[in-house]
Amino acid sequence: MLYRSTLLAFAALIAVPATAQQAPVETRQVGTARLDNVPEIPQDIREAVQRYQNYREARFQDWLPDGSMLITTRFGSTFQVHHVTAPGAARRQLTYFNEPVGGAKAVPGQSRFLLTRDTGGDEWFQLFVRDLHGVAQSLTEPVTRNQSPVFAKDGSLLVWSRATKGSADYAIMAADPADPKSRRLVWQGTGAVGPQDISADKATVLLGKGISNRENQLMLLDMASGKVTPLEFSVNAKARFEEARFVDGGKAILAITNAGGDFRRLVRIDIASGQMTQLSDKVNWDVEAYDLSPDGRTLAYTINEDGFSRVLISSLTTPQAISSPELPRGVISALEFSPDGGKLAIGLTNATTAGDVWDIDLGTGAVTRWTQSEAGELDPARLVEPELIRFKSFDGLSVPAFVYRPKNAAADAKLPVIIDIHGGPEAQTRPSWNPGAQYFADVLGAVVILPNVRGSDGYGTKYLNLDNGPLREDSVKDIGSLIDWAGKQPGMDARRIAVYGQSYGGYMSLAAMTFYSDRLVGGVERYGISDFISFMANTEAYRRDNRRAEYGDERDPKMRAVFERIAPLKNVAKITKPMLVMQGANDPRVPQSESDQVVAALRGNGVQTWYVLYADEGHGFLKKANNDLRREVETVFLKQLFAQ
Repeated sequence: MLYRSTLLAFAALIAVPATAQQAPVETRQVGTARLDNVPEIPQDIREAVQRYQNYREARFQDWLPDGSMLITTRFGSTFQVHHVTAPGAARRQLTYFNEPVGGAKAVPGQSRFLLTRDTGGDEWFQLFVRDLHGVAQSLTEPVTRNQSPVFAKDGSLLVWSRATKGSADYAIMAADPADPKSRRLVWQGTGAVGPQDISADKATVLLGKGISNRENQLMLLDMASGKVTPLEFSVNAKARFEEARFVDGGKAILAITNAGGDFRRLVRIDIASGQMTQLSDKVNWDVEAYDLSPDGRTLAYTINEDGFSRVLISSLTTPQAISSPELPRGVISALEFSPDGGKLAIGLTNATTAGDVWDIDLGTGAVTRWTQSEAGELDPARLVEPELIRFKSFDGLSVPAFVYRPKNAAADAKLPVIIDIHGGPEAQTRPSWNPGAQYFADVLGAVVILPNVRGSDGYGTKYLNLDNGPLREDSVKDIGSLIDWAGKQPGMDARRIAVYGQSYGGYMSLAAMTFYSDRLVGGVERYGISDFISFMANTEAYRRDNRRAEYGDERDPKMRAVFERIAPLKNVAKITKPMLVMQGANDPRVPQSESDQVVAALRGNGVQTWYVLYADEGHGFLKKANNDLRREVETVFLKQLFAQ
């Protein structure tokens, strides 16, 4: 009866015309979250959510010198560091913070490790060092953002980048990880600079400077003098150079780059001449990650083939001799040689299993599973393998998407549709573990479509650039074409389509609602951009130039006029269907003001709007209780939309 009464009340609310007087807001508190206009959650929904939220996953972090591993996994509310001594061995928890650990990295040659942690999702990361027993020691200062830590090969030197509040510039810091008091400023940079590698003699640091998500430059920092020398080949290429590291005694660099081509490949670059030699297989897909064995002889790298990962292993001297180990089909999240070079650690996830850690024995080729993460109460038989499809957009562009169709649906059923749009915008939806898509397909009986609209990564530089600057709304039109496609598919109900997204996907959800509100039943958006001009003014300073390179510069009158035209906030009167908005109060990327202003505007127009604000989250909800509540609210909201 509770669910039925809630449904009837909701149906009455969404019938209110946009010109109606704003209804009073009903607010209640659940844990750290403030819920506006959100009804009580039925018990059956709470139980259904738990079935899909109680799984565990293991994320590879690093090898220790004795051949054991550091992983992160969650046994309570947040991800913490665990130690695994051998394949199948118990996971011994090492850290017990209330806040999640962002990552862990072993100090070379030692049993100690470096860990990264922020507070409440604020992304002002601090670095700590500890051993397998004891208390973590801080290496960094409060109210600073510390990232890109790199160790010298003997473990005696750590170099990282540091930003301070209100500044877009990073400094290069250094310390002996055994002595926090040794922390020192090496060089004050301009813009987003960070270390990539340290030379064997510890005299030179290879730096990367981010221009945008499509371009960065490489530089050499002399540790003694603080002098920085740009590498002209990277400046002139106007391309991406990722995971750069020294080889050949510092005379050359390995890097992943798209310089001179549409796709990213693994190359060796002679520093003196800038000459590039391709080392990876010549295919029209991106190389996404690589590692070099400790003896410098063997390369391992992964290729992103239409979202799926393929691991290749070759000799550095004869890269044509390639082997490809047999692994479960999915997405590789980690790739690292063991300290003795005999094994290659693999982090792997796919559509029907959460992440786990494997290794490949380089001598025998044997593949061994280290962790077996628990699926909780999930029934594997109900999990869906997504179908990779392509649809034509308004201009003929072929756009890929992954489609999750509920199992055991009646042959003649017309199912509701959720279009789930990824963030970035330079991200890519891939066939990795997606508990949300699985949950919505099973519990709501919905077809879930995850498109990689123009501007997505993984399909070449040209595709990546198709939504830049004034072309921003072309990606929104891709969603319109997907709505067309879904409406023509047997088994999909054109009258029950909702949009859903987070971060940039939240902007896309809002924008799609301004374009296609008459064809959608409603939308869910989490921490999305509602106005590019206010977003640029309020996002953290260290991100602003990077985002201008993608979205456009609001200081340019022509681009500002485009932002005025396309901002969802400026077009909010076109949204006539219900919206659910969620936000973390500590979000440094898309600040709370972006959600506050669009919620106020929607309510001012008489549109039923639910709003959930978490006091202890940032850009993404990382604490389990908060994520559980998020899914519960989404379920009630979408279930009622689809009941119309």
